[in-house]
Amino acid sequence: MGDTLEFNNIHTEVKGSWNDGRLRFGKQSVVYKSHKTGKVDSIPAPELSAAQWRRVCLGHGIKLATSSGDVYRYDGFRDTDFEKISAFFKANYKVELAEKDMCVKGWNWGTAKFTGSLLSFDVSDSPVFEIPLSSVSQCATGKNEVTVEFHQNDDAEVSLMEVRFYVPPNTGDDGSDPVEAFAQNVLSKADVIQATGDGVCVFKELQCLTPRGRYDIRIYPSFLHLHGKTFDYKIPYNTVLRLFLLPHKDQRQMFFVISLDPPIKQGQTRYHFLILLFSKDEELSLALNMSEDEVQKRYEGKLSKNMSGPLYEIVSRVMKALVNRKITVPGNFKGHSGSQCITCAYKASSGLLYPLERGFIYVHKPPVHLRFEEISCVNFARGTTTTRSFDFEIETKQNNQYTFSNIEREEYGKLFDFVNAKKLNIKNRGFKEVISGMKGADGYSDSDEDQHDAYLERMKEEGKIREEGDGSDGSEGDSDESFNPGEEDDDVAEEYDSNASESDSEADVADSEDEGKKKKPEKKPKKVVKEKKERKPRKEKKVKDPGAPKRPMSAYMLWLNANRERIKSENPGISVTEISKKAGEMWKQLGKDRKELTVIACAFREKKKKGGKVEAKKKSGGEKETKKESVNESFKSKEFISSEESSSESEHDRGSKLKASEEEEAASTPASSEESGSD
Repeated sequence: MGDTLEFNNIHTEVKGSWNDGRLRFGKQSVVYKSHKTGKVDSIPAPELSAAQWRRVCLGHGIKLATSSGDVYRYDGFRDTDFEKISAFFKANYKVELAEKDMCVKGWNWGTAKFTGSLLSFDVSDSPVFEIPLSSVSQCATGKNEVTVEFHQNDDAEVSLMEVRFYVPPNTGDDGSDPVEAFAQNVLSKADVIQATGDGVCVFKELQCLTPRGRYDIRIYPSFLHLHGKTFDYKIPYNTVLRLFLLPHKDQRQMFFVISLDPPIKQGQTRYHFLILLFSKDEELSLALNMSEDEVQKRYEGKLSKNMSGPLYEIVSRVMKALVNRKITVPGNFKGHSGSQCITCAYKASSGLLYPLERGFIYVHKPPVHLRFEEISCVNFARGTTTTRSFDFEIETKQNNQYTFSNIEREEYGKLFDFVNAKKLNIKNRGFKEVISGMKGADGYSDSDEDQHDAYLERMKEEGKIREEGDGSDGSEGDSDESFNPGEEDDDVAEEYDSNASESDSEADVADSEDEGKKKKPEKKPKKVVKEKKERKPRKEKKVKDPGAPKRPMSAYMLWLNANRERIKSENPGISVTEISKKAGEMWKQLGKDRKELTVIACAFREKKKKGGKVEAKKKSGGEKETKKESVNESFKSKEFISSEESSSESEHDRGSKLKASEEEEAASTPASSEESGSD
């Protein structure tokens, strides 16, 4: 058997919410690391006192108890894991992994047992349910009742608010009240925050960026109390995940960041980070409300009774000793200006991005902390507003994307080297090797470009690939290429050719004659350009003739025009849509022969109407013409009277017009008689 056992996707319950992580059994300790927060729980092997294997909702689980009274529960094991875990515990921890069954009777009457920080409700010596007392926020007593209230977790879909226990009214052996004894056992291990007595120290009027305002910070042994004009916050030290001390870019201020889980609440707003801003010039002399011996005994030399120095150093030193967590500072990264941060924008606000040894942190609105282990890949993208900046995109393993925009172009080289050194997956890494060859070959890089721009080179490479692809495809887009003399057609002579005026055939003959005498120097190979495809001529739009004859009406429309008035008279008050509906039904009932006869009759009627209108127009036109001529003749003066030849021509024209009109009348007469006969 190996020295360690590791299991992935192991879950632990935190105030009503399941957090998954990785569990490792080693010879020296048991270590669990949460995937969500990165928090590490370590149990030294000598402190393990008992271990239980039981069936739970998520497969199988392990319950570990320590000699100090702490209880740890981990779920998500498979049935086949029991044998190897049991053998490992016997060999390394000298602890037997006992199997324990849960009670599933459904009884609500049993025995409450307090084991360390755990309340177990048992029926027939089998546990029904267990309550971690660290999840209890308040405990109230009534007549024969104890009400236990719980902390709420925003990540939990369903939260348990309270549980009530009924305690029988019998007194104990010592005469104590069982209700009060039950409540005291709960409160002794519960996470109930009560500000009793004086704090360790007080910091007055500290500037807080998140949540915004000025707060008095009171330091108590187990929690942190923020007192402001509007809101008060009590933050237990066990909810603090990390501490950060970050220098501002102006080198005159310092950020002190406290990472919290669960976050503090202000209405519906959740604050996962508490950010304090200090000036480097601000000094403080502080005296703790404890004796020198007590300070030395409790904090083991981390603090002293009297301290003085810059304010940010005093606050960070006190917080480090009380929270018992390391303070994270920026690593070896140096930006273009020599600072340890990068100016950028996240969402709508501008802020500072700090590359750390194990992650990135952005301050201050909204604060973002990303660990390297939860980052899937990063990407360097071209800025959307200007070419003098770029975007830095981070994608996590949970498919969340964070884009830090408007980063100065000069910061690119430093940031790229930092990400590369941390062995993070870079999306556009493959284009870096192409750049050195591209810059020397085709000179695409700008004259002022002293740093590598991955996005620009990627666009150039994609453009080349697209051009090659277009060369194989016979697309119509080729006709849009610009004309470049000496490149597109091989038969166009270059400016430096001595035989620029000669034709191709003459040049070939001259080359063959001089081939024996001396060898001409080889010319550089000309660029191969694909042949241009002729663009298809566009079809001209036909101009619609307003005098062109219209399409003849259909049989149904001829019939409908002739019978519309009859349908209206038979159905008074009928609407337009109902007329069409009624006409459709009537047309459907007509037989084929009947339809043909009806249509012919309607067509003749329409023609007759049109013929009458044309004749009326002609008559009115003839009358107007004769009237106009008589008027013109009566008012003609002598200087406008033409010679005999012109008068004879006009009489000839007038005679031809009258003759044509008589022929038209003769042609129209039989048509009208035929129509009347058919009617």
